[in-house]
Amino acid sequence: MAEVKASMAGSIWKIVVSVGDNVTEGQDIVILESMKMEIPITAEANGTVKEIRVNESDFVNEGDVLAIIE
Repeated sequence: MAEVKASMAGSIWKIVVSVGDNVTEGQDIVILESMKMEIPITAEANGTVKEIRVNESDFVNEGDVLAIIE
């Protein structure tokens, strides 16, 4: 099981995947908006999205878990 974590504080601009989607390492999971920039947060492992813990427009801090990949 792998946790997808925020690399910096910001707002969730877009969630690119859904629960149940198969993803590959390096695939975009969430797009984070911080300081007027869009930062893609990617999967660090291959697997299936088990859980998404955020909603679009939520504010997150660095290190917050955004999704779980199994």
